[in-house]
Parts: sequence; structure tokens; C-alpha cells
Amino acid sequence: MSNIKEPHTSDSQPAKNTVQKVVPVDNMYQNWFLDYASYVILERAVPAIEDGLKPVQRRILHAMKEMDDGRYNKVANIIGQTMQYHPHGDASIAEAIVNLGQKELLIDTQGNWGDMRTGDSAAAPRYIEARPAPLANAILYSPAITTWQLSYDGRKKEPVTLPVKFPLLLTQGVEGIAVGLSTKILPHNFCELIEGAIAILQNETPTLYPDFPTGGLIDCSNYNRGKKGGKVRIRARIEAVDHNKLVIREIPYGTTTTSIIDSIIQASEKGKIKIKQVVDNTAEKVEILVYLAPGQSPEVTINALYVFTDCEVNISPNACVIQDMKPVFMDVNEILTYSTQRTKDILQQELELQHNALQEKILFASLERIFIEHKIYQRIEDCETWDAVLQTIQEGLTPYTQQIHRAITLEDITSLTEIKIKRISKYDLNKAADTLSALEKELKTVQNHLNKLTAYTIQYYKELLKKYGAGRERKTAIETFEAIKAQTVVATNQKLYVDRKQGFIGYGMKKEELVGDCSDIDDVLIIRKDGKCMITKVTEKGFVGKDIIHIAIYNKDDAARTYNLIYQDGPSGVAKAKRLQIKGLIRDKEYDLTAGTPGSSILYLTDHLEGNAEVVSVTLSPKCTARNKIFDFDFEDLAVKGKSSQGNILTKYPVKKIQLKPQIATQRKGLF
Repeated sequence: MSNIKEPHTSDSQPAKNTVQKVVPVDNMYQNWFLDYASYVILERAVPAIEDGLKPVQRRILHAMKEMDDGRYNKVANIIGQTMQYHPHGDASIAEAIVNLGQKELLIDTQGNWGDMRTGDSAAAPRYIEARPAPLANAILYSPAITTWQLSYDGRKKEPVTLPVKFPLLLTQGVEGIAVGLSTKILPHNFCELIEGAIAILQNETPTLYPDFPTGGLIDCSNYNRGKKGGKVRIRARIEAVDHNKLVIREIPYGTTTTSIIDSIIQASEKGKIKIKQVVDNTAEKVEILVYLAPGQSPEVTINALYVFTDCEVNISPNACVIQDMKPVFMDVNEILTYSTQRTKDILQQELELQHNALQEKILFASLERIFIEHKIYQRIEDCETWDAVLQTIQEGLTPYTQQIHRAITLEDITSLTEIKIKRISKYDLNKAADTLSALEKELKTVQNHLNKLTAYTIQYYKELLKKYGAGRERKTAIETFEAIKAQTVVATNQKLYVDRKQGFIGYGMKKEELVGDCSDIDDVLIIRKDGKCMITKVTEKGFVGKDIIHIAIYNKDDAARTYNLIYQDGPSGVAKAKRLQIKGLIRDKEYDLTAGTPGSSILYLTDHLEGNAEVVSVTLSPKCTARNKIFDFDFEDLAVKGKSSQGNILTKYPVKKIQLKPQIATQRKGLF
């Protein structure tokens, strides 16, 4: 044991010559957060443009191929196999497998895999089974041209990307939220994408619109080719069975029958729509029955369902992909163009591999024929050394190998020595010639494909469409939706009351003056005696100002609605007349319909929905000095102006009363 003592140190007094490096926390946070953000973007949330897959999806498909023996495998076993490549929990892998399986494209499923239409979850992984679908085997795998990398623990190899020969990303769609960005690529139609790829190869520009497995209707007017900033509107397919029953047969993408029914019930409870009952009869096909309340119009209720429930949803696409280890924003045409070119490149690589393999087969068949036909094998009987055997064979082959596509190697000669005597004795020159001819014919075909690669790629897509396109026709109908205004379809679930003197309005003031039916989303137009005007939302009870002379449900789309107004200016006492339209109001902001001076007040006001004018009789104060104390005034003489116009002078004398001339009165509303 050593007797040398270590220098004494304490917690409060560090040893001399000890250097303490201080790292600022903000630098640590910046570096670590950047690493984490990069990992989430590249390894979890955003798909690679090369194959359209997220890492977990790619690893699942790779693991399934490794396990594939033609039979179904338990999903629990697939999860375990995938965990050799995916450094995360089994739950995330199981969710990704179910998501892939429900798309019915790459995975052949067996058992209860849930239902994206109803939101029902799949059975536990130990109860359901899967294997690669025929389409997956056709488009996903080609080990010889796959770029491989070590798995996270270095024990196995996994593909960097799969050599996908199909626009898989646009067919499946994808959604992911990373750190600082997200991606949302909507699914497109299988057949239309193939036709679009063919169009690109023919130097044409395809038009691509989303297509959803849940069907429904879609308005792509603002799709913007799937770029950020675009939007699509998706509706359920609703039909009127009769005057008191509707049926929903297809639902918007991203919703379920459960969420649709819940949104209908909530809208009914809030009084937006009037229904008696909702029944879910969904089985093989979606069928939701909506029974209407008595007196409700099916057409109006259908529009109300689109406005107030999940029967219509808006989705904003955002095509973000990983390219060259960086997130890139693209549109669907650019993605399809990239996929088409990549498919063409992969087909070229496969043809080149096939071409090389055929050349090698032809080479060996030719060498074998020369070796046996010219009895070179007999010449090696007298050779005493291995080198002499090889030398003898090489010399025997030399006169006949001028047409061989490459130099004869030691490996080629060695393979000839491995031919068994039994094969030599039964060798059929005619059969060998036929085999060689078939190989050369096949080589010529492959070379022709390489020479006409674009035509070969087009034919590849056509064969893909012919073999796998049946049953994958468009499910979502493309339409242009007319805008539905909530005010025109909402149920009149309330009654509006007013206390004109005290200045209160609302649907909870049942003891006050009834104005009429309304809904709880309506706006109300208020005009007071002092000339102030405003709109406000209907509430149970609200104060809007005393001395209300006009109250009505406000509809900004009443383009012809005109008000005929006479007011008295406060300071001057002059009466002015004006015709105006009340537009462009901000809710709960007061506007002056008079000159806005203190003491001004409205003397006469009528409201005409169709913009009519009228003639009034004006009676002046008997104490005034005017010669004519009673005269008529025709509003037709005035031009219709905005609410802020000052109006024309009607009289400078005090006005006693103003009356409508009944004999020439036109249709009017809201007479004061």
C-alpha cells in the first residue's frame, strides 16, 4: 500500500490549479434544442420525398419484408421485429402499423383493424395479423439498389430510403407536427396519380386534386396545388329521403360518424337546427339518419348542417418534405414530378442490373458450351498442377472467345472446373443453343428498354394501373360550393324584445314589447331618437341606449334597403331630409345619422326593403312666420347616399309634425 497522501481539499476550498469551465445555460439550451428539433423533423414527423415514408413506416415495411414467408404474421411479432430498427416504444409502432393497414394499400390485413369512418380502434396487436400486400412487393423492394445504413444499435442494416417506384406520398397522404414546422399532404387518387405521372413523362402538366377514402364532396377552388396557404372545403353527402328525414351517406375526411353525430346534437341543443332524432345505422356503409322537427325544410336543414356541424370542414394543406436532409416546401405537382423521375431512375438501375446479370449468364453459357463442345475438359487430364489446369483451359478457350463482352477471369475458368462429369455426359448442344438464344433475345429486349426508357416507364405505369387500379376509382366528388350564410339557415330559436324608453333589448325580456323571431347569432340594428345608430349581437338582455325609435334584424346583404329620414339640427333648428343606406357598420360602434351636433333629433324615419320613396305632409309650428305652414315633400327628389351624408334642407322653421301621404304611400317597414 502506498504511503503517499492525497492533498486535502474541502467543498468550500477547491484544490489549487483546478480549472472550472463555466458553460452558459443559454448556449446549452440553444444547442440541445436545435439537436432535438432536427431529430424530430428528420426522424419522426416529416416524410422523405424519396419514398414518401416517415422513419417508423419505413422500418415497419422493412421488418415485414424480412419476416415475409407468404403467410400472415401477428402484428405483435411485427412490432417486436420493428423495434430492432426503431428506438421507440411499441405503442407508437402499433399505431403506425394500424394507420398503414387502414389505408388498404401496402399491408394485407386480417382481423379487426378498426374503422377510420367510425373511429373504432383496432384489436390488440396479438389478435390481428398482417403481411406485405401485392402492391407493396411490386413497388417497394429492390435490395440490390437500396442504400443501407446501420440500425441505431449497430447490429443490423436498414434502408436509408426504400426504392419506391410509385408516388406513394401523394397516394397515402401524411400529417405530422415537428418543432417549428408541420406537414399536411392530403391523399390523392391512385389511378389519377398514375395518369398524372404518365402525363409528366409525355411533357404535359397534370391537374391533381385530393381524394379521400371516406368519400364526400370537395371544393378545390383554393387548393393552390397543396401548397401552404391553400384550403379545401369538404362536405358530407346528405340526401333528403322525404320531407322529414335526411340521410348522411359519406362523411368529410378527418371526421368520424361519432364526431358528426355529436356535432349535430350540439347544434340542436344550441338551437341552431331543429331536429327530433339522430340514428346511426352505419355498418358496411355509412348511414346516419336525421329526423327533422315538424315544419322544417329539408333543404334549409341540409345547409344548416353544413354551417353548424362537422358535415363541412375546412382543411389547409401544407406540403413539407425532407429532401437532402432539409425540410422543403413543395406543391403536389413538384412532388409527383420528383417521384416520376425517381421511378424512371430506379427502373433504369433495375434494367442495368438485369442487363449485367444476363450478360454474365450468356458469358458462362458460352464458356460452358466451348468447354464441352471442343472437349477442352479432356486436355486437363494430363496436367499435374492446378496452375497447369488453369493455363490449359485458358489456352483452349482463347480461339473462341473473341465475341465475349469482357475478358475471361480466373473465377470464370475456375467455375468451368466445377462442372460435374454427369452434366458433361448429358450435355445437349441443341438445347444449349436454344437456351443461349433465349438469353440473347432477353438481353436484346432489356437493351431496348434501356434505349427507350421513357416509353418503358410509361408502360410500367400502365401495367401498374391495369393490375392494381380496379376498385381504386375516385370516391370524393369535386364540386364548387356556394357560400352559405349562417343567418339564412339558422333556426329562429328565440324571440326579440325591446324596452324602447329604457334602452334595453334581448330575448330574455319576455314582459316587454315583442319585436319578432330571431336567432342567437343575429345582429340587431338600433336607431335612437338622438340620431345614433349601431348594430349589436342578440343577447339575453343588453343596454343599447334610451329612446329607441327603430329596431330590426340586420342583414348586410339587403343591398336595396333604404331609409327615408328627416331630422332637426340641434344648434340651428333647421330640418333636413335625406335618403340613405346603412352599410359597413362595425359591431357595437355608434354612428350619427344626423349632423352629429348636440340636441339633434330624428323627426321622421321609414325603412324600405326595396328602396321605395314616399311623399310626406309637413306641418310647421303655428307660431312661425312661414307663409305656408303645411306643404308636401317627396323623398323621390333626393338621391340615395351614405349614412354620413348631411342631407338637404327641408325647412328653416320649427316643425310641428310630419305625416305620410296615404294615397301615394308605397310599401314600407318600421314607420316612425
